Amino acid sequence: MRLPVVFGILVGCALIFAPVNEGCGPGRGYGKRRPPKKLTPLNYKQFSPNVAEKTLGASGRHEGKISRNSERFKELTPNYNPDIIFKDEENTGADRLMTQRCKDKLNSLAISVRNMWPGLKLRVTEGWDEDGHHFEDSLHYEGRAIDITTSDRDRNKYGMLARLAVEAGFDWVYYESKAHVHCSVKSEHSVATKTGGCFPASALVTVEDGSMKTIESIQPGEKVLASSKSDGSGPLIYSEVIAFLDRDSSVQKQFYTIETDSGAKLTLTAAHLLFVFQGNCSGPVVSGELQSVFASDVLPGQCVVSTQGAGQQGHLSRVTKIQIQEDKGVFAPLTRHGTVVVNGIVSSCYAAVDQHWLAHWAFGPLRVLHSWGGPVGHQAMGIHWYSSLLHWVGTHVLDPKHFHPWSMMDNDR
Repeated sequence: MRLPVVFGILVGCALIFAPVNEGCGPGRGYGKRRPPKKLTPLNYKQFSPNVAEKTLGASGRHEGKISRNSERFKELTPNYNPDIIFKDEENTGADRLMTQRCKDKLNSLAISVRNMWPGLKLRVTEGWDEDGHHFEDSLHYEGRAIDITTSDRDRNKYGMLARLAVEAGFDWVYYESKAHVHCSVKSEHSVATKTGGCFPASALVTVEDGSMKTIESIQPGEKVLASSKSDGSGPLIYSEVIAFLDRDSSVQKQFYTIETDSGAKLTLTAAHLLFVFQGNCSGPVVSGELQSVFASDVLPGQCVVSTQGAGQQGHLSRVTKIQIQEDKGVFAPLTRHGTVVVNGIVSSCYAAVDQHWLAHWAFGPLRVLHSWGGPVGHQAMGIHWYSSLLHWVGTHVLDPKHFHPWSMMDNDR
């Protein structure tokens, strides 16, 4: 049976049996249990993911030390999980203090340790550091890093312990020493912890009368400039916004800003899809030659479809520069055609999965529901229930390689 058919059946079943207000997670009774995943221990000095700890693809940059007297001390929460042993050699309880994200991953790991080695517990040898025992920019000073062992201190288990930490969702795991494994997480308010596809509040779209509006001010029912073909190559039309897949004006996020030789400058999150062409940018936009890629995978020299100075058809424009910057707000409009022109560049409405056609197909039921006059959920803020549902279904059907790595960390943006 072909993948789209299988995916469609599962999506259909999920829509039939899942209550709307429970669409963000599997709950009990959803689907069959998958066979246990074969785990491979990390090698000594290996780290996962294979990038530096304080880079965007791992735990992110440090944000400064937290002291007991600082305003940020409230970001730390104590962990009293009885399945975890805290060394606490300072006898201050500092090792129990950590960010909520670190606490959640640590508690998940404690369960994995108990299941892997019945009778053993997870042991924390170092948590939040208030005494200056680490390098200046260590994440231990922010409660975002821990050093761990098993309770029996059997060093032969540490490679597998590191693998279990990766599986538990830590953003960076390092089999650092023969004596412990080092793990860390992203900042609670780090833009990288929310990882779907959005545009910032200040992004501009063109509405039906030809004027420009910020994406934040657009409402479902309005029509915005888009491509008539789902691969971004078609004539430009005005397509109705039927819903927002994500909508939050308050969050601060990290975005990729892609500049072109036509002067267009598009800002979007790492996991958002964009149509690109590798070749001669002076030629026409040809149907079938554009491919959808994650914004984080776009490279200088590739071509995108620009509408600046265009009539009814976009034209190819070469990417000249890519930067990473922070901006405020996350907005992801869904149009009938699955495309949208933002800041003069034709973009996909979708994110997280690497195939635009598959995402557009998967959102077909929502478009049909809208065309029938049914409620599609014009949420005031937050992630659309259908997006959350599709994410859960997709992660149980598709190979993880089809998802942007950040979108696999959590069921969030």
